[in-house]
Amino acid sequence: MIRFTLALAVLTLLPASLVLGQTPVALTSATSAVAEPDLDAVRAATERFRDVDVALAEGYLRDPMNLCDTAEMMGAPAELGVMGIHFFRPDLLGVTATEPRVDGVGTHTDFSQPAILIYEPQSDGSLELVAVENLVFKKAWEAVQAQPPSFHGVPYDLMVDDPETQLDEAHMFAPHYDRHVWVYRENPNGVFAQYNPNATCEHHVSEPHPDHGSHGDG
Repeated sequence: MIRFTLALAVLTLLPASLVLGQTPVALTSATSAVAEPDLDAVRAATERFRDVDVALAEGYLRDPMNLCDTAEMMGAPAELGVMGIHFFRPDLLGVTATEPRVDGVGTHTDFSQPAILIYEPQSDGSLELVAVENLVFKKAWEAVQAQPPSFHGVPYDLMVDDPETQLDEAHMFAPHYDRHVWVYRENPNGVFAQYNPNATCEHHVSEPHPDHGSHGDG
C-alpha cells in the first residue's frame, strides 16, 4: 500500500489532463484480457527502473514527503520490516480527487507496467529498486468486477480506514486494493507481503524532497 501524502503530489505535480475526471489512456485495467506475467517477466519488464532516473523520465514521481515507510510507522510490529520510498505514476493510478481522501478511477493491474516502484535508500545516497506495486480503487474496481483483484491467485490487500482507531488504515486514500511484489529483494515474509525485514530505511534522510526526483536520498 502506498504510505505517502499523494494529495500533495497530485496538487503540485499532476498535469491538468490527468486530474478531475479524465480517464487515463492506454491502461491495462480490470476489463482488459491480458495474460498475467510471471515473476521473471515482471523483472524483465521493470529491470530498467533499477536506474531511478529512467523511472523519472518515464513519468514516475517521487513521494514529495520523502517517507521511507516502515511497519512500525504504520502501527505494525517492527520485526515485519519496511517498504521503502515510493515512486508513482499518477496516470496509472487514475487519480481524480484529493479531498476528503485521495480517490480515482484506477483499475490498472498489469505488473509489466506497475503503477508504483519502491526503492531502498543506500548509504551513498543512491536508491535501489526492491519491489513493485499496483493499487486500484475499490469503487472503480467493483463497478466492473465482482471479485477483488488478484495476482497469481493471491487477492490484493483491502485497505479501508477504521474510524474507531487513531491510525488511518487507508493512509488518506479512499478504500482500495493493493499488492506488493518483492521481485528485487528476497522477502522471508513472502514475495507478496507488504513489508520486508531484509529491506531497511537505515540510510534514509527524512527531509521532504523538494524536486521529487533527485537520484540521491539527501
